[in-house]
Amino acid sequence: MTRKPPDLHSAYALETPDDSRRLYAEWADEYDRAFAQTEDYQLHVHTARAFVRAGGQGPALDVGAGTGLCGEVLTDLGVGPLDATDISSEMLERAMRKDIYRDAIEADLNEGVPVPRDSYSGIVSSGTFTHGHVGPDALNELLRIARRGAVFALSINAKHFAAKGFADKLDALVENNRIEHLSLPELRIYGNLATGDNKDDTAFIAVFEKA
Repeated sequence: MTRKPPDLHSAYALETPDDSRRLYAEWADEYDRAFAQTEDYQLHVHTARAFVRAGGQGPALDVGAGTGLCGEVLTDLGVGPLDATDISSEMLERAMRKDIYRDAIEADLNEGVPVPRDSYSGIVSSGTFTHGHVGPDALNELLRIARRGAVFALSINAKHFAAKGFADKLDALVENNRIEHLSLPELRIYGNLATGDNKDDTAFIAVFEKA
């Protein structure tokens, strides 16, 4: 029997870190073409632009960098230096071939990112906070490695924003004076050429600064 190739439904079904590693190991070589181009994926563009509009600058960390789609847009917008982190070594290998990142950091956000406190002036993430295993508690680790005043732009799938606890987590971070200037624009994940079941899905982009 021929194994079904990875697709968006496979990604939405992820539940554990090992699920993610297996899927993206298989998907890495074809991700840009088979997914991003075919589905008219636009979230990485929206996220990068939101980061720059908020005054984001480097050194910045691209969280869940995948094959570097968001990093390419950030580089075109003049953001740098950039580091990439992802749970998939195969995805990071593809990303590093694009020669846009200073360093690649293989890490599971739930276990932490192996860099010192206050390492980055910006944190960007497109497509990581979605249906998979990464929940809102990972924001604590991202705040640890960000400097005071660092700009964040994090996409969060709208279907899971409240259900998975992201809304409550962000409210708590504001109330506890850990973040400030929070805005939550909601944008379509895919462009007008998308035709799949998820073509009308949206995401919030949580834009804020570390207080």
